[in-house]
Amino acid sequence: MLHRLLIHSLPLAGLSLLALIPVHAADKSLLDQARSVFTPLDPKPVAGDKPATPQQVLLGRTLYFEPRVSADGAVSCARCHQPSLYGTDGLPTSIGANHRVHPRNAPTVLNAAMQSVQHWRGDRRSVEEQATKALIAAPSYGNANYEEAMGKLKAIPGYHVLFSQAFPGEPDPITAENWGTAIGAYVRTLLTSSAFDRFLEGDDSALSARARAGLRTFMEVGCTGCHSGAGIGGHLYQKFGLVEDYWKATGSTHIDRGRVEVTNDPADLYVFKVPSLRNVAMTAPYFHDGSVPTLPAAVRVMAHVQLGKALSDEQIIGIVAFLESLTGTMPPAFVTAPPLPVASVAGAAPSR
Repeated sequence: MLHRLLIHSLPLAGLSLLALIPVHAADKSLLDQARSVFTPLDPKPVAGDKPATPQQVLLGRTLYFEPRVSADGAVSCARCHQPSLYGTDGLPTSIGANHRVHPRNAPTVLNAAMQSVQHWRGDRRSVEEQATKALIAAPSYGNANYEEAMGKLKAIPGYHVLFSQAFPGEPDPITAENWGTAIGAYVRTLLTSSAFDRFLEGDDSALSARARAGLRTFMEVGCTGCHSGAGIGGHLYQKFGLVEDYWKATGSTHIDRGRVEVTNDPADLYVFKVPSLRNVAMTAPYFHDGSVPTLPAAVRVMAHVQLGKALSDEQIIGIVAFLESLTGTMPPAFVTAPPLPVASVAGAAPSR
């Protein structure tokens, strides 16, 4: 009742009544609406098909930063998913082994395991499959086959110990399948809670007034039709360009046909996986082809080609402030790279 007494006892000229109402009371409806669309990030590692062991996570972290398995000895997972760039490489499209250009932008590896599928076209079912098939993908590691890739690992004595500890009892644990299992176990730990999660959990002060206004706009204009849940996206497919051809707004020099090239279903023309928006403020450039360099421009494009709406500058500023609240804290085991096993001395047989 105190705020009501204050309202009636103070001069109203030039005074915002909203300023006299506690923030938590003014934003309760906003919080209730947000909770109906979003859920806080669960900080526990994302569950896979089988429970991961600490030894598998340790091996996976080592393999994530290991470049010597690639065709030119220069490409690791961290090449396209760098900790310093929040799990991306900052390029419109990535560059793999032997300088081969990848056809699409590298999405962040952070929180990737939460998503229903991997890759823009959904042609990888899991982070494990993505890690395994990257070994023989020409624009990635570029090996001719899995045997070639594993031969490089077997030539490094330290990996015999690490793989045996991660996959005990297997006569030959250094396999492409175990490579994917280990890297997947590590990637499933790369989760980034943010200020928005604290807001969803009831901390009124976690979001600025501008971010709260942007959250309200984000929900009101229809962005949550695709970007919802704990990942704020990442769980469905959608055509890019529902209202207008996307390349007219993005200025893309190449028109990507999208998921239709995976499914051969005409309904999937220009369809892509909806990306998670977690850490989106840190992962420019944007879209599958990296054609848009800034977040405000990307917000404007999405409103236009997906919703048929022209947002005001104020609305865009607010939405960007909300999206910035999705920037999380990176796990310490991702921020720094581990020491890698020493390569064998020329002519020495690998240890068993």
